[in-house]
Amino acid sequence: MVRSGNPAPPEATVRFFRPAQRFAVVAAAAAAALAGAVLPASAAVGKYVALGDSYSSGTGAGSYGSSGGCKRSANAYAQLWANANKPSSFSFAACSGAVTSDVLNSQVSAVTSDTALVTLSIGGNDAGFANVMITCNTSSDATCVSRNTEAQNFARTTLPGRLDNVYNAIRTRAPGARVVVVGYPHIYQLGGSCSIGLSETKRAAVNTSSDVLANVIAARAAAHGFTFVDGRTAFAGHEICASGARWLNSVTFPVDESYHPNAAGQSGGYYAALERVA
Repeated sequence: MVRSGNPAPPEATVRFFRPAQRFAVVAAAAAAALAGAVLPASAAVGKYVALGDSYSSGTGAGSYGSSGGCKRSANAYAQLWANANKPSSFSFAACSGAVTSDVLNSQVSAVTSDTALVTLSIGGNDAGFANVMITCNTSSDATCVSRNTEAQNFARTTLPGRLDNVYNAIRTRAPGARVVVVGYPHIYQLGGSCSIGLSETKRAAVNTSSDVLANVIAARAAAHGFTFVDGRTAFAGHEICASGARWLNSVTFPVDESYHPNAAGQSGGYYAALERVA
């Protein structure tokens, strides 16, 4: 904006035009303003496909409708993003318990050449983290640490190839799609406010497994040119044992909803992070 001198205000400038000219100027200005207001709202958001496991289906967040064992929640980040952004079509294929082979065999077919956005979380079940949490809740510190070490070794050695298979399939089916890979959060805030539950040794082992998963998944996502959303950052300050609002379930019933994001976690954690990058 030019600030030197004392230029006349816009309305004073308009008064120097003849009536017909003034109408044309005002009409043109109004049309430009209207176009500026309408165009962003009318810009179409293309097809959106949500793939992955229980962290993407929304298990633990309730309101599963008729999705059966897949537990696709109306509160899941994918559904929230679709509600807010109105894609031209939305395919919600994520399913509780999914491993990489499930994505390849029964989910990735939803991705087509016209897909504009794909989101997914996958890999935790391949590495056996459901069993890790059962072991840590029923066994000694040493056994818990050992089981986490096994899962971490799998994540470092075997999981990368499985992720590559999934990521290659997505890119082949939708060469132009934006792909956002959603990572897993830390389950616990160490040194937090919990007075019961797993020992600090067990909590630290579980969090280390989350770190290994995050590093592996982020590296493979980057290698494919995908965007990685770090669940540890998205949920920071809201883990189990955190003093703030907790966005993750502890042991709950049904048991398969334990250690999963609740509705607040899906919204405040994953959905908010997805909105920032998509």
